[in-house]
Amino acid sequence: MVRLHKVVPPNCADVFVKLEWENPTGSVKDRMAYAVISRAEEDGRLKPGDTVVEYTGGSTGASLALVCAAKGYRIKIVSSDAFSQEKLDQMAALGAELTLVQSEGGLTTKKLILDMIEVARGLSRQPHVYWTDQLNNQDSVVGYYSLGEEIWNQTKGEIGAFVHCVGTAASSRGVATVLKRYKPSIKIVAVEPGESSVLLGGQPGPHKIEGVGIGYTPPLWDPTLMDDILPVKTSDAKEMVRRLAREEGLFAGTSSGANVVAAVEVAKRLGPGAKVVTLMADSGLKYLNTDVYKTR
Repeated sequence: MVRLHKVVPPNCADVFVKLEWENPTGSVKDRMAYAVISRAEEDGRLKPGDTVVEYTGGSTGASLALVCAAKGYRIKIVSSDAFSQEKLDQMAALGAELTLVQSEGGLTTKKLILDMIEVARGLSRQPHVYWTDQLNNQDSVVGYYSLGEEIWNQTKGEIGAFVHCVGTAASSRGVATVLKRYKPSIKIVAVEPGESSVLLGGQPGPHKIEGVGIGYTPPLWDPTLMDDILPVKTSDAKEMVRRLAREEGLFAGTSSGANVVAAVEVAKRLGPGAKVVTLMADSGLKYLNTDVYKTR
């Protein structure tokens, strides 16, 4: 966990970012992947010789592929051209068999997510298949309890707010569950794409913040744990992630930029002396050939 210095204006709370790209595949999703596979093994839903199936924008797929490679399971992933080539290549390198669903102009939309889910549902009907079904899998929430414990310990309990983007909602919910247990007054702030601000009651729309903003309220969303919701436009997220690289030396993905935009807003509200924590959810290495970083 490191403190941001240059992208946070004066007279704000301190903003800390937890570098989740330090996980084995370079993303926070390694935590949930290990949890959903291990817990399914323990209760017999996943058996030796079975095949794992999932729909994903890429980071979850890479994480599941890593765990499956280590444990000896075959894995089939449903993804899309809407997500970076680096993510698709990483999943394939770790042994995933990919099925790609065509997007509308490379954008994340509600229709794309639903189409991917239906393709995965079809694959899950084959024999000896375990569908991890991340949007509905409660095991993924448990996978983030360790992240909440680490944040609490690393801040020595001196945390005023936790800010994070919502995809499946599992990571925000898992972290919030732990932090609220320690100190109920901690503010939990959800972040969603400004172009698809459905959690605030807006209409779904296309956006380009990969891995978040599915266009409808995710089944794992628990509003009782959330204190606020902040929308962040794709353009603002991209600009912030470029600033993080150039000014802070932190090389992250687009959702991390959205996290920091929102965290700075929360830091302005809380003022000096408070501590705000957010996540660098994945590495910028997963986006080198996207318009976030590509220079030509």
